[in-house]
Amino acid sequence: MKLTDAEEQLMDLIWENETIYMKDIIDSYPEPKPAPTTIATLLKRMQNKGFVGYNLMGNSRQYFALVKKSDYFSKHVNGLIKNFFGSSAMQFASFFTKETNLSTKELEALKEIVENEINRKKL
Repeated sequence: MKLTDAEEQLMDLIWENETIYMKDIIDSYPEPKPAPTTIATLLKRMQNKGFVGYNLMGNSRQYFALVKKSDYFSKHVNGLIKNFFGSSAMQFASFFTKETNLSTKELEALKEIVENEINRKKL
């Protein structure tokens, strides 16, 4: 299931903090801050989608993620590869390395990640 841009922004706050109260969520937003009712609506939608849970702490709710950030983005990157690159990770990698203007240093770091993954899979 996909989150809207506003929900992803809020989800990032939750992922960064692991647990967070409404007051802390509001404080984390830059000016102009969204209304507390807007944040509450987003949180309710995210609960209904199965992304966020909460614990009652007195009169306050302590929110936490039910979905790992890596799982969420992995699913969407795989969907992107399927939809735009005919399920070819090679076509995606080629496009990504050519079209994103990566520096030599970034390409070297990417190469090291790929080599480490190759070595891990050989074991």
